[in-house]
Amino acid sequence: MGLIVKTSARAIIPLIGIFGAYIVAHGHLTPGGGFQGGATIAGAGILFLVAFGLNEMRKHYNKHLYSALEGLGGLVFLGAAMLGIGTAFFYNTLWHNGPFFNGKPGTLLSAGFLPIMNLAVGLKVFTGLVSALVAIAMYRRWRS
Repeated sequence: MGLIVKTSARAIIPLIGIFGAYIVAHGHLTPGGGFQGGATIAGAGILFLVAFGLNEMRKHYNKHLYSALEGLGGLVFLGAAMLGIGTAFFYNTLWHNGPFFNGKPGTLLSAGFLPIMNLAVGLKVFTGLVSALVAIAMYRRWRS
């Protein structure tokens, strides 16, 4: 890619990441959430791959780290779901009896486990999508 594309990508990638983090963090208050925010943040990684190419992406992409983070996202999500198992699966004990995340409805810290679950799903979706696209790009390079 040319200089203009690379310069634009350097300016836009952090903004996409911040917007995706906003979507994840406010997912329990507004339309959006973990999946939508994770996909948005993955868009920043995909833009990096397209703008700078596979060789540059290989320098910044660690397969083992992304795999571990994807697993961590899934485990945190399931762990939060299991904490309320005494009453029901996905019972929001943190909101009903917890010391934090039980604030006034409509505020950022008001939804119990939902922000934690949104963060876990966002992490899983982000790492999964970026890993999939990097794998596709590597396969395409290998096949040519």
